Amino acid sequence: MAPTHDKAAWLKRKTGEAVSLYNQQQFGPAADLAAQLLQRAPTSAGLWYVFGLASNGLGKAADAERAFRKSAELKPGNADTHFRLGLLLGARREFAEAADAYRQALRIKPDHVPALCNLGVALRELGHPEEAIGAYREALGIDPRCCDAHFNLGNAFMAQGKLNEAAERYRQLLTIDPGHVEGRVNLGSALKELGRSKDAESCFRKALETAPGNAEAHNNLGVVLRQQGRLDEAVESYRQALEADPGSGSVRAKKLYLQAHICSWDAFAEFEQVKHTLGVEGEAVTPFSMLAFEDHPARQAQRSRLYSRQSFSQVPLPLPAQPIRREGKLRVGYFTANFREHAMTHLMAGMLREHDRSRFEIYAYSYSKERGGPMQEKVAQSVDKFVDIVATPDREVVDLARSHRLDIAIDLQGHTQHTRSRLFAWRLAPVQVNFLGYPGTMGADFIDYIVADPVVIAPAERTHYSEKLLQLPNSYFPTDNRQLIADMHTSRADFGLPESGFVFCCFNQNYKIGPREFDIWMRLLEQVDGSVLWLLRSNEWAEANLRKEATNRAIDPERLVFAGKLPNAEHLARHKHADLFVDTFNYNAHTTATDALWAGLPLVTRIGRQFSARVAASLLSAVGLPELITRSEAEYEALILELASDRARLAAITAKLTANRLTQALFDTVRYTRDFEAVLEAACRRSREGLPPADLRAAP
Repeated sequence: MAPTHDKAAWLKRKTGEAVSLYNQQQFGPAADLAAQLLQRAPTSAGLWYVFGLASNGLGKAADAERAFRKSAELKPGNADTHFRLGLLLGARREFAEAADAYRQALRIKPDHVPALCNLGVALRELGHPEEAIGAYREALGIDPRCCDAHFNLGNAFMAQGKLNEAAERYRQLLTIDPGHVEGRVNLGSALKELGRSKDAESCFRKALETAPGNAEAHNNLGVVLRQQGRLDEAVESYRQALEADPGSGSVRAKKLYLQAHICSWDAFAEFEQVKHTLGVEGEAVTPFSMLAFEDHPARQAQRSRLYSRQSFSQVPLPLPAQPIRREGKLRVGYFTANFREHAMTHLMAGMLREHDRSRFEIYAYSYSKERGGPMQEKVAQSVDKFVDIVATPDREVVDLARSHRLDIAIDLQGHTQHTRSRLFAWRLAPVQVNFLGYPGTMGADFIDYIVADPVVIAPAERTHYSEKLLQLPNSYFPTDNRQLIADMHTSRADFGLPESGFVFCCFNQNYKIGPREFDIWMRLLEQVDGSVLWLLRSNEWAEANLRKEATNRAIDPERLVFAGKLPNAEHLARHKHADLFVDTFNYNAHTTATDALWAGLPLVTRIGRQFSARVAASLLSAVGLPELITRSEAEYEALILELASDRARLAAITAKLTANRLTQALFDTVRYTRDFEAVLEAACRRSREGLPPADLRAAP
């Protein structure tokens, strides 16, 4: 029998061979050798550790976990074993158990910097951002040049909205490691959020010099190019991001949405190939970006649910233990980035003005980067308290709103650009409402109600809305019957329109236009001599592509007339030069429909199934013109042709609209506000009585 010390030396040498194989990334041979040696030395903590490393390299997580646990059992004082076990648990998103493993490693070796960094990651995922920051700072106190600590600390600041602090941390990281691609991409992201678009672009381009196939850099470059209005270049950046990562649903959705904005209609064919899965399963996409592509309430709801689940994972904080307010004015808080020169503010100005101050106390929380201006001042003068929260971190906003003891918090942004719906995930008020910004369900369990009406949510589609309904008797859409229409003495020629030809008009944003509507419109131009189609000019690429599509359908592209943007009162005034507004399908005219109707221009719509495809029908019902609602594309085309061919019939409808503007519900701002207040009071009453949300209706 060989002496014991010879056996120990042999085992040490063979273990060294296994370690060498692992270091050469020969994980299979390393695991095999370690397994063979364990048959001879089953109590060797070192061999179990090596076997765990090799198994993990092979992707055999269960074997690796078993090995690390055995190694820790045999030699509890090895910090690296606990650290490796923590990494495995973290990869499985078992962050509480991972944090325990990292803490055990740190009890053994308090200066274990990787354990501190990964403890910070686990704490961040568990919703303890300040503790995470503390772990990163402790790691940097031990090793000021630790790239992971700088990177993760920057990420933590980003998550808190502390963009300048995040940018500074990424800069320190890049001083240590100029080739750190993720750090440079994240610096670009911080600069992008700070509004420094050109500096962000430079970061992303420099990252791509180092890593040309980095999908995140291409994606973020696309975002800043879009912000700069370079839409064609942005589409190309998204295409390259998809080339690098073909499975990224969020990038595909951004590319398709931007293609819709420039009327590059290859996007519709591409969407047809992916519509059953895009944003429905796997990676979430921004739900708003898909609304114009299809009229399918079930899939739109699935997209919203997935997006909310993946975007708002923080656990709601219990509301402060305060006595329920059973008396006094109802406190309502409106949250949006659009208290500025924006269509939403024009719509809501009347309602905010008409709120009954004897019963309601109104708070407006603005996170618009555009401060001041006439519309923001109008809002501030119409509410009891105007609060600028654009630079306030989320958690501080939550604490502030709770200190105001709101009864109802209303999200006017929803799943749209500049959203801060994550505030609502923390629970700002006992009752939380989705209203106006996003035309559909938010699919979020922290939103209790959606404001609706008898038309906009079809009974057959009710199951696709996670919220309970606050149903108004007329249209859910607010209007302001004091909106000014400029007294402009203009002619059609001033806008490039024919003096005598029929003018079809659609001032919807161009991304709402799809091939199906456009086919119909071109057939109408062909059948109505001398007619033109008057469109909003969203951007130069959309105009060029729409003219090209007209040419492809044998229509002179000059029969498409494009309108530039004007101040609201002047925009309303120019409607008098059109004969008929023709609506888009999947995403109707919303504000543009109220503009047309307020200006006295009739509108024909085709009612669809999803919320965004039923809004124009809701508006027409509320203004007493249900005869302009069609239920199929054929009926839509036929009615428009009839009205274009029968001037007397169209004149009668126009006269009816002129009379109805001031008598029907749509533009009765006071009546609308009283109905809106009634459903808010009903929702608050249920909350104060300890009852769960339920569908509620204002009396007609």
